[in-house]
Amino acid sequence: MFSHWSEIYFVHKWVLWLIPEVWLLGGVWWYFFRTKSHAPLTVSDTRALQTERTPLKGLIKENLIVLRLVACSLLLVALARPQTSYDEEKITTEGIDIVMAVDVSTSMLAKDFKPNRLAAAKKEAMSFIDARQHDRIGLVVFAGESFTQCPVTVDRNVIKQQLTQIKNGLLEDGTAIGMGLATSVQRLKESDSKSKVVVLMTDGVNNKGLVDPMTAADLALQYNVRVYTIGVGNNGQAETPVAMRPDGSLVFAMADVQIDEPLLKEIAKKTGGQYFRANNNSKLKEIYEQIDKLEKTKIELSTYERSSDKFHAFALLAGMVLLVEILLRYGLVRSAT
Repeated sequence: MFSHWSEIYFVHKWVLWLIPEVWLLGGVWWYFFRTKSHAPLTVSDTRALQTERTPLKGLIKENLIVLRLVACSLLLVALARPQTSYDEEKITTEGIDIVMAVDVSTSMLAKDFKPNRLAAAKKEAMSFIDARQHDRIGLVVFAGESFTQCPVTVDRNVIKQQLTQIKNGLLEDGTAIGMGLATSVQRLKESDSKSKVVVLMTDGVNNKGLVDPMTAADLALQYNVRVYTIGVGNNGQAETPVAMRPDGSLVFAMADVQIDEPLLKEIAKKTGGQYFRANNNSKLKEIYEQIDKLEKTKIELSTYERSSDKFHAFALLAGMVLLVEILLRYGLVRSAT
């Protein structure tokens, strides 16, 4: 919510037209007052009078009417009811609930992405999260099985912290696409959001899990969950982990990239989403940006005009000027009468 201030305006503008009249009447009164209070004096020689100055107290007394006119003018400004107005804009957002399902199987450590598929996926997912300021986001990881890394939340710090902790070896190895999708839908089925989305990323073929991928897609369709699927992997072959040494380090070798694209396309089509293929870091970045544009949060902007009275300051200032005039009239210059 934020405001735009406009210039000051007056509710009763016609009152301001009285100010010149007040000064005109005051000037006429001041002129006749001076004429009446100075009696004519006939002298034979005025040279001696030319060097005399009007006493300060007398000069102040003669011009006290100026303070009275200033006070009256300020009071008229206050009566004109000055106000400042501003337009207040209220933003109402209709957020989207999003679950990001990330494959953490060993093959995600393949080096066709820099430094590897999983690290690249985490980096682009982090940027995607930063761009979704009005949405709730959750995180699901899957390999041979799946679990919820972070429930849907608006807390960006929490979801980003959980994202950084994703790594290979958290789960039994394999690729359970159906389990990953089913767990993601489970996180969203109770959501009241009008738009529910799963972004599922994998580099393989479904070979584990108790839930068939198309059964999970039917579940997503039942709960109005739209699924965007991303196949991650180079075209042809990639330097992929093929074995593990006794010390726990991985052995890499060139291996065929196998992504079940027909399955991922069918899941996306059934649920109203889209399928994307990422074969390098820049393409993966582009895909996340495209999904971000496809799933824009609805923002409604309502404008309200509010006003604030400012006559108090003018009335207070008029009172102060009037007080000064009274103190001078009956205090400092009284001896001049």
